[in-house]
Amino acid sequence: MNRLVAKTVTCGLIGLLSITAMAHGANHKQWIGTWATAPQPPSPGHLQSFRNQTLRLIVHTSAGGTKVRIKISNIFGDHPLHIGRAHIARRTDAAEIDPTSDRTLKFHGQSSTTVAAGSMVVSDAVGLEVPALSDLAISLFLPGTTEVKTTHVLPKQTSYVSTETGDSTAEVKFPVAKKISTWPLLTGVDVEASSRGAAIVAFGSSLTDGDGTDSDSNGRWPDVLAERLQKSANGKAELGVLNEGIIGNRLLNDSPVQAAGGRFGAVLGQAGLKRFQRDVLDQSGVRYVIVGLGINDIAMPGSLTPDSESIKAESIIAGYRQLIAAAHARGVRIIGTTNPPFGNSFLNLGPSEAPITFYTSEKERVRKKVNAWILDSGEFDGAVDLDAVLRDPSHPTQLLPSYDSGDHLHPNNAGCRAEGNAIPLWLFRRPLDR
Repeated sequence: MNRLVAKTVTCGLIGLLSITAMAHGANHKQWIGTWATAPQPPSPGHLQSFRNQTLRLIVHTSAGGTKVRIKISNIFGDHPLHIGRAHIARRTDAAEIDPTSDRTLKFHGQSSTTVAAGSMVVSDAVGLEVPALSDLAISLFLPGTTEVKTTHVLPKQTSYVSTETGDSTAEVKFPVAKKISTWPLLTGVDVEASSRGAAIVAFGSSLTDGDGTDSDSNGRWPDVLAERLQKSANGKAELGVLNEGIIGNRLLNDSPVQAAGGRFGAVLGQAGLKRFQRDVLDQSGVRYVIVGLGINDIAMPGSLTPDSESIKAESIIAGYRQLIAAAHARGVRIIGTTNPPFGNSFLNLGPSEAPITFYTSEKERVRKKVNAWILDSGEFDGAVDLDAVLRDPSHPTQLLPSYDSGDHLHPNNAGCRAEGNAIPLWLFRRPLDR
């Protein structure tokens, strides 16, 4: 047998055995994330406000468990956030829930809570059978008038807002006033696992967030990875997959507030180097992180940001090294992924404006140099060549047409499935077992 193939097969068997062992676990219990999303401030002109209404937010789990808790964030708020009541249940269809699964969530024993500006809260644990790869409905009652300044703007998931009738958190047939395509306030759902449980954080930009996939399809590549992990252990893998992608996010720089006439504001997120602690290392049970940042650092200068902000490959590599050091200091295994092709990519700002284009030959040289370092340096604990998965062999600077969502940058569901299928499961051995 070829030596490389033999190594891959052996590692694959070890990894699958490790995943199966996680299903059996030990007596010690711990919390792991089963779902998460990265908090963002709203984009300018899109501040959501609710008055005496209930939000019913739909999320898709990765790992299962029998105890659950949620996380509510007011990290970008400038006033205290009041939650009048919160419930969690298994979703059946649209905004409806299974009444036998409905549970009241409390906070330090109280049914209501106030989240200080710039902070977050974690609910008390509640017993609930949470299947892997299932939909949960988290209902939050917002009494009075609430301006939502912490949200996630690209969930690719439909959620629901009630009529102005007060507390509807326990309603089986939710009184829907409107549908929303954001995740306000909610940033995490944890389940209790054995000591062998762990969370994998997918840390990236819109390519991780799922831009280009169909709404309500759970077609992002982290969803595909979660499906594979559960299938490998007959639905018992205690491995959560948490999507911490943010559209337009960069590794080295914050959201370009003045870009495109200021229409983005701070919504594209803090630099990956800044948010790594909060969005990765602070996640419950994190033992692995998959990094997918860098393409926007390369592509934006001269397009959305000034030419003067052009990034050298060495700067991106230095940023990766900072992430690697921070991860290793916490005993977290860190996996790099190559930056995908972006030839002919564009961004439409509006019907009366010319599209913004991103590709240049100089940017391509930077992308190739960065990708070569990811694959060849050995400084990440593992590397996955997503560029090779997505590119058109006939035009290697461009996405394969069958994977292209239309803007020549973001993969569609088929492309994301190919990415998720390309990640070796043996990477998820015990942390830093090198």
